[in-house]
Amino acid sequence: MTMIARRQVLGVSGAVAATLASPYIRRAQAAGFAYKFGCDTPPDHPLSLRMQEASDRIRSETDGLLQIKVFPFSSLGSDTDMLSQLRSGALEFMTLSGNILSTLLPLTSINGIAFAFQDYATVWRAMDGDLGAHVRAAIGKAGLTVMPHIFDNGFRQMTSSTHPIATPDDLNGFKMRVPVSPLWVSTFRALGASPVSINASEMYSALQTKVADGQENALPAIWTTKIYEVQKYCAMTSHIWDGFWFLANSGTWRRLPEDARAVAARHFEAAALAERADVAAQDAKLRSDLEAKGMVFNTPERAPFREKLRKAGFFAEWKKTYGDEAWAILERYAGPLG
Repeated sequence: MTMIARRQVLGVSGAVAATLASPYIRRAQAAGFAYKFGCDTPPDHPLSLRMQEASDRIRSETDGLLQIKVFPFSSLGSDTDMLSQLRSGALEFMTLSGNILSTLLPLTSINGIAFAFQDYATVWRAMDGDLGAHVRAAIGKAGLTVMPHIFDNGFRQMTSSTHPIATPDDLNGFKMRVPVSPLWVSTFRALGASPVSINASEMYSALQTKVADGQENALPAIWTTKIYEVQKYCAMTSHIWDGFWFLANSGTWRRLPEDARAVAARHFEAAALAERADVAAQDAKLRSDLEAKGMVFNTPERAPFREKLRKAGFFAEWKKTYGDEAWAILERYAGPLG
């Protein structure tokens, strides 16, 4: 055998050996994992974009062993539908607001207590600290797997098609679209409004047909869902901070090989942190973008809204719901409430 031939044989043998040595390639050839991820954000929302990026990277790094198809904008059903699918194993991954998850686990809505957080610095100290850990422990006990870092759904602002919202009195009898969440309903009822629970996928049509006069969402959601087409006024109340927990069906998560789980978890976490930065960058310019679309902005004082909630017994009611331990952790970051 010539030297060149020997080198060719050795080269082929080395490539075969490398292939056989790759656990991802061996398992991908044997059997792959085709999983689904569902969310309610539009395709161009930072969460949807970052999850598509994470999915692509996970597929590449696992040599195709784990392939995750992203279904944005409630294309697999409403949030409550997807949660049911997740729990049954029909859906492997989803992101979900804790306030909607609270229909199953009441504690998960605690970050949505109105006017609890002053700014993002406080939010991330709480949600990446003791408060987030307390909530994740409750989710884990319910048989779901949750990633450590929560995605950002932003500070929520109030919009209206009829008049500016400057004081709590402007909400008297106002038909406000809210997510399907007991806390949201309780908040706006205590403020004197008439809350209407509608899933995100049906929100635009509800506003268009006047089933609701207004809604409340973070600026990125107002922009990507084109709420500016059916709403005239936007009050920068920053009344609630909301986030999306990344959830997995525990059985299908454990079914993945350990190293594939490690790759997936790393990219899910990176997606959450990148999405937070994306939302912060968007907020810096979205007000001017929305103004260019015709929205009229005002910035109400927060204190009168918080005082109306206190007088209505809102804080006392929810302290009983969450319990003294959880409430004490919240007040560690929010200060005294009620």
